[in-house]
Amino acid sequence: MNYRSDIRNIAIIAHVDHGKTTLVDAMLKQSKVFRNNQAVGELIMDSNTLEREKGITIMAKNTAVLYRGVKINIIDTPGHADFSGEVERVISMADGCLLLVDAVEGPMPQTKFVLRHALQRGLKTIVVINKIDRPNSRIAEVNRLIQDLFLELATDTDQLDFHVLYANAKEGTAVTEPGMPDKDISALFDCILANMPPPRIESGPFQMLVSNLDSDSHKGRIAIGRIWRGKVAPRDTVVRVNADGNMDDYEIAEVFTYLGLQRLKVDQAEAGDIVAVTGIEKVSIGDTIASPAQPSALPRIKIGEPTVEMTFGVNTSPVAGREGRFCTTRQLRKRLYNELETNLSLRVQDTDSPDTFLVKGRGELHLAILIETMRREGYEFEISKPEAITKVIDGKLVEPVELLTIDTRDEYIGVLTEMLSKRQAQMVDMRNDGQNNARLVFQIPTKGLLGFRSSFLTSTRGESIMNTIFLGYEPWRGEIVSTRNGVLVASEQGSAITYGLNNAQERGLTFIEPGTRVYEGMIVGLNSRLQDIPVNVCKEKKKTNIRSSTSDIAVKLTPPLKMSLEQAIDFVNGDELVEVTPKNIRLRKKLLTYSQRLRSISAARLSIK
Repeated sequence: MNYRSDIRNIAIIAHVDHGKTTLVDAMLKQSKVFRNNQAVGELIMDSNTLEREKGITIMAKNTAVLYRGVKINIIDTPGHADFSGEVERVISMADGCLLLVDAVEGPMPQTKFVLRHALQRGLKTIVVINKIDRPNSRIAEVNRLIQDLFLELATDTDQLDFHVLYANAKEGTAVTEPGMPDKDISALFDCILANMPPPRIESGPFQMLVSNLDSDSHKGRIAIGRIWRGKVAPRDTVVRVNADGNMDDYEIAEVFTYLGLQRLKVDQAEAGDIVAVTGIEKVSIGDTIASPAQPSALPRIKIGEPTVEMTFGVNTSPVAGREGRFCTTRQLRKRLYNELETNLSLRVQDTDSPDTFLVKGRGELHLAILIETMRREGYEFEISKPEAITKVIDGKLVEPVELLTIDTRDEYIGVLTEMLSKRQAQMVDMRNDGQNNARLVFQIPTKGLLGFRSSFLTSTRGESIMNTIFLGYEPWRGEIVSTRNGVLVASEQGSAITYGLNNAQERGLTFIEPGTRVYEGMIVGLNSRLQDIPVNVCKEKKKTNIRSSTSDIAVKLTPPLKMSLEQAIDFVNGDELVEVTPKNIRLRKKLLTYSQRLRSISAARLSIK
């Protein structure tokens, strides 16, 4: 078996916010792939606007650096559990991985998930304990926890022999022992060259597995993946093998490799290279591109199943079509099914209604990112409350269960435990560091997590962090009764008036400002009681010829509660929808008129009897 000593293919994996993208920044800058006067900023690989806004990596991306004549292909992966499908999709291109762990937090749920996948694929692992400069870092304890994690997950004794480096990615430094003088990140590069295996070269004609897709207005669809066998050059004839084993002939137009943030056009690429090729228009992720001389398919990429579903439908409100560019069923359907080409964790199904589609994903955030992306592209649609996906196994109804880890302060343990007990959570571990900090670990059904995040942040005043990871399926534990109060529902169509809003605020908290266009059935506030009530926020004060000394005093309204998309998704109940447009996020009842809602309640009561 031959190897290419001039290349290393590595994936960088970590839990969210452990400094993975910052470390890639340091590797890019110190490898001199940029000009000395080039302004590149921070979080270079997070080029997507949503990634920068939310501070997380959403899409896996490729880059490469040169160090001592060796090309190091780097695959930057997401750290959030909802985007774990991205890790499963691209990790097949790597021969080794860098596992980043925070020097304070230690191994977290997603750390365990990504490490299990890496070890199952037999990847050589280098552990990087990051953020060692933090005053409350606990390097020795984190080291011990990492060793315990490897003992739990290793499938081979050789995997227990791993190197550990200590880094301050923000300052761009790495050392082999804590306390050593540091100046740059060369210790990490040296460790990669010495310990990461070079790519293995199989004999035979060209063969490549497509792990990612991109597109260009001039070049068309771009297939990205690793070459496992042979060579490829422009104008080569190749065969695409799809999921059904069907084959189509194509001609390669151009071949690109990666260096820094650029794609470099090359005359030829060989086995071991991570490349992007053009000229294959109907290619999908997981397809094999091979030489006609030996058109055998590589094993397709396996992606875990989704756990949460919601419906996407054409906007049916009275103000539909006024704010979006893409509002029709055909446009919505095309966009959702196009998303399946690159978002492998997603599932889309037609429903009994031609205007509504069932969309399944890994979690609320996974679906929320898709919704926000479509909204910014100009789509206008309505979405339902997320629901956990249940199954029937051996004749029994089962539901997804997740491991919830919460890092909080001691004073919030009581309120969190009470909140989670109502959501069918079971505590499996609780640890205190002696400095008023606690880590709580729960097993909780996915349905118990829906709508929990916003109340969690409110109850802990933003001083706590929660993380989840999918565990598996367990027997159905029954329905969770909603604890949310009722809502204030607009009873008239028109523009909200200060006088009408002032009357509504006597009933509860409002979501809109004076001048906001409303329609019957639109949710305009949260009631202070459990039932929904209709309110007329368009009501004006009656004019008379009697004047009082206080008549000219302006009415002062309480500032409205403005919800983000994620908060709106968390807020709605099963009989409500979120109306999403490029300009607004509105809440509404599924049945807009009061009489329709009354008939629905009466019908439900009769069916129970």
